[in-house]
Amino acid sequence: MTVHLRDVVAYLDATLEIDRFRDYAPNGLQVEGAPEVDTVVTGVSANQLLFDRAIELGADLIVVHHGLIWGPGLPTVTGPTARRLKALLAHDVSLAAYHLPLDKHARLGNNTGLADAIGLALADRSAFGDVKGTALGLAGSWATALSRDEAIARVTAGVLGARAAPFVFPFGPPVVRKVGLCSGAAGDLLEAAVAAGCDLFVTGELAERAGELARELQITLVAAGHYATEVFGPSRVADELRRQFPALSVHFVPVATPL
Repeated sequence: MTVHLRDVVAYLDATLEIDRFRDYAPNGLQVEGAPEVDTVVTGVSANQLLFDRAIELGADLIVVHHGLIWGPGLPTVTGPTARRLKALLAHDVSLAAYHLPLDKHARLGNNTGLADAIGLALADRSAFGDVKGTALGLAGSWATALSRDEAIARVTAGVLGARAAPFVFPFGPPVVRKVGLCSGAAGDLLEAAVAAGCDLFVTGELAERAGELARELQITLVAAGHYATEVFGPSRVADELRRQFPALSVHFVPVATPL
């Protein structure tokens, strides 16, 4: 039994409240394929390897956090962009993307997933840090304060496990009482994290300026990887689609990168 593409996309658009957001990219359906959907693949980024794996699984719809279209659109359709589009269109596969809405969502979002993974108390979470008019960051605390080393170990275990070590700039206080986080490339929220009273800030990847800014602000900065901090949303979207559309076959497909 298949499901209409428009029904799946409409559900995601409404659930993730895409109309609330100004963003760096269009949210929702970016490439339209077959009108009926039987198999959905979710993933972090719209790249060729994800597309190839999705096509092997017989996907009719791919849902990602990082889509193909950014800014005002595609100035040219050449090189990798052309090959990616050709793969989608040749197999009648649709592509939908959800960027800031999937970072922010209180239940399905990357930031909530990241906070859950490192064990921040549910009752003590609050938003901070403006990104295009949205308070995108999430602050919280553990049940008891941790030493800086213990806090870094908690973040490492929750996000990376034994796979890698994060980049750490240990300039904050020796005791961590409050943690700020924002998945992806959110180093520019450092000052907002300090203003929110955070002793440690977790994000994915950093611009070069971030390390010295952390030193000057006297906050510990942990960069655990852009991909690693943004697997949570696509994985939770897969679970959500299974619940809401039992007729669908839904797969989260990892395409890991250390960045």
